[in-house]
Amino acid sequence: MTWNTSHGPSDWASPPRAARPDDASRAYPTIKAVAILEAMASARRPLSITELGLLLGIPKPTVHRIVRMLEDKGLLQREPGDRRFVLGARLVSLGLDIIASSMQLGPRHAILAALSAKLGETCNFGVMAGSHVVYLDRVESAWPFGLRFEPGSRVPLHCTSMGKLFLSLLPKQKRAMLLRAAPLHPYTANTITDLAALDAELDRIRETGISTDNQEFLAGVVCVAVSVASASGRPAAALAVSAPNARMSLEQALKHVPSLRAAAAHLSETIVEAEPPPANPRRKLRGKAA
Repeated sequence: MTWNTSHGPSDWASPPRAARPDDASRAYPTIKAVAILEAMASARRPLSITELGLLLGIPKPTVHRIVRMLEDKGLLQREPGDRRFVLGARLVSLGLDIIASSMQLGPRHAILAALSAKLGETCNFGVMAGSHVVYLDRVESAWPFGLRFEPGSRVPLHCTSMGKLFLSLLPKQKRAMLLRAAPLHPYTANTITDLAALDAELDRIRETGISTDNQEFLAGVVCVAVSVASASGRPAAALAVSAPNARMSLEQALKHVPSLRAAAAHLSETIVEAEPPPANPRRKLRGKAA
């Protein structure tokens, strides 16, 4: 860089401040807050303040204070009628934004782009977030007529190929609870709005591993989706191809399942799971309790 004044960059910078003895102690609450968020994300279930204290070896009053702060900021939220907590909507949204932005130049995007070029149609990669599917990445086809959804877009579960795939993989009780909480809005004439009929459709998807959207979300658009597993084999995301029905019928789309599954296997190699908490987790954080 060229400077047009007689001063260099170092002239404008403040001299480094010597570390103070209390700097480390001031950082401990932040370290503990990060540890709590990591524990919540790894647990994949609601955790109480008592459980977090035992898991992390942090005094219960300290956990209570930090959790209340995280709850106030929308990073954690309390389960309805419960004393346990889950990740908050603000934290989930932040995580999805980070993933979506980091994927654009990464290997996952390259896999998606290669699949789209091979099939000649739009390909989507997404995850389930609450009662929606969130597109983490998407490669549009080269055709002039296509769908325009940006990464980060949310679509419903009950009438999209990826959404129905995620629903089919849920335990029956959790699936029923989720479907009862969200109305089955009829987006098109083909949207399944009967719970019994949708349940039967989800059972079929779970058995075959292939989910379809036969103009159920957008009239004139068909989609086919398959699951993308993590390294441990746990379903983690979904991969789908979509196209106007005038250009690709559902029967033609189903012929792309082998290509979708091959790409899903490559995508699986890019998914890194967070390590679960240790079995005997009374580990202590260094420093005094805040």
